[in-house]
Amino acid sequence: MTRNRTTATRTWRNWAGTVTARPARVVSPASVEELTETVRRAAEDGLRVKAVGTGHSFTAAAATDGVLIRPDLLTGIRETDRAAGTVTVAAGTPLKRLNTALAREGLSLTNMGDIMEQTVAGATSTGTHGTGRDSASIAAQIRALDLVTADGSLLRCSAEENPEVFAAARIGLGALGVVTAVTLAVEPVFLLTAREEPMAFDRVTAEFDQHVAENEHFEFYWFPHTGNCNTKRNNRSAGIAAPPGRLSGWIDDELLSNGAFQAACSLGRAVPATIPALARISSRALSARTYTDIPYKVFTSPRRVRFVEMEYALPREAAIGALREVKAMIERSPLRVSFPVEIRTAPADDIALSTASGRESAYIAVHLYRGTPYRSYFTAVERIMTAHGGRPHWGKIHTRDAAYLSGVYPRFGEFTALRDRLDPERLFGNDYLRRVLGD
Repeated sequence: MTRNRTTATRTWRNWAGTVTARPARVVSPASVEELTETVRRAAEDGLRVKAVGTGHSFTAAAATDGVLIRPDLLTGIRETDRAAGTVTVAAGTPLKRLNTALAREGLSLTNMGDIMEQTVAGATSTGTHGTGRDSASIAAQIRALDLVTADGSLLRCSAEENPEVFAAARIGLGALGVVTAVTLAVEPVFLLTAREEPMAFDRVTAEFDQHVAENEHFEFYWFPHTGNCNTKRNNRSAGIAAPPGRLSGWIDDELLSNGAFQAACSLGRAVPATIPALARISSRALSARTYTDIPYKVFTSPRRVRFVEMEYALPREAAIGALREVKAMIERSPLRVSFPVEIRTAPADDIALSTASGRESAYIAVHLYRGTPYRSYFTAVERIMTAHGGRPHWGKIHTRDAAYLSGVYPRFGEFTALRDRLDPERLFGNDYLRRVLGD
């Protein structure tokens, strides 16, 4: 008996409320066989197909008026190969479940982003990343993947098998097919010591290269309308676990970072004139702290305050200059910015449409509280980022198109040629892909 579920037409919205879609069908396949049949049937009916995860992308990358595939029945670890140092996981598995399951087995990813609500396929397909001197995005940790292509066949891809597809499909934007399983590199679980410390903007920007060189994972947040930043350094530890105390952890991670911040954002949205004063208070509220724990408990944080976000990857040597331009722009403008600006790094990788493809990169991410008008701020920041050859995060708000993107991605033509071969009829297309990849 089939478990495949087809839902009547309904409206789908993403996490931030920035994208709405009304698909003709919503399907939750319970097996790869059911998924391939769904793809074949959609093609026969003349409907386009998109797979959607938890909706954490701010763009319409997964929106469709055709068949929306929800992978909530395609979850779980399929195989663990300790000798090879890999784990194969079904595409719909949330990162949170993967991280906890790996920890129970004494394993861990090497690096990850700071949110783990996304599905494995959704996070990797859009280039989700953390920060790292030597370790790159989640997609860069992929060793193989399975892809259902437009003709309904299942394609296995790795560095040895269909390597030209593997080179592109690790960050495939959903344009090449539907990912059904991902094989990720893992290693024995380890401890990270996190050191969080307030630091002046002028100091952290002057010492940025030193901090990156001296730490395995370095990031910082600048609070607009202030000269204050908060820094975070994560490094491997040979010591024992020393997680934050229950009370102090709740104060920092829930009360200050979520509860009080939510209240401040709500007030700032209602009365923008209060934002600079609130920023000064917020930037001084978080004190220095050091703690040691397993990786996902250090890398990730609860994010309960909803926001909209734009992020650009720049050549690392250009990032601090660009950040200073953003600071100067805000200071001379009437803008009131309630969210910190986040700066992270990544080594160069070899994925065709990775934001770090072929170049050592730094990321500048800007956010605003959900419901706050964001276009003026994001447009002004985007103008600065594009002047430095910036590459927008595929899952975050931006206005770039194929004409621009083909100029900042040397392997852009390689990706679009592969798309022409695998999906000539654009079964997996939508308006967003038409804009960013061309047609």
